[in-house]
Amino acid sequence: MAKQRRRPVRRRDRKGGPSTGRRKSCPYCRDKIEQVDYKDISSLRRFVSERGKIRSRRITGACRRHQNQVARAVKRARELALLPYVTEGGSDHRERGGRDRDRDR
Repeated sequence: MAKQRRRPVRRRDRKGGPSTGRRKSCPYCRDKIEQVDYKDISSLRRFVSERGKIRSRRITGACRRHQNQVARAVKRARELALLPYVTEGGSDHRERGGRDRDRDR
C-alpha cells in the first residue's frame, strides 16, 4: 500500500486588516426585501462606483441572490437612462497616458 502524502494546511493570518471581524450582512436580506427594484435609484447608487462600474459582492456585502438582482437592476436602469453607463467629468484618458498616447505623436 502506498503512503499518502500529507498536504500542509494553509491558515489565514488573523492579525488585522479587512479579514478580521464579521462579514457585512446583505442590506436587502436585513430589510427583508425579496426583489431589487430597478426604479429605486438611490439604493442602486450604493452598488455603483464613481466611474459607473457595478461593485462586487465582497465590497457591497450583498448575498449572491441579491447581488445578481442588483446587477440586473443596474443594467435595466442604465437602459432606461435612470443611471449613467459612465459618469461624466474627470480627465480624458489621453491626459492620463492611456493606450493612445503613442498614436498622438
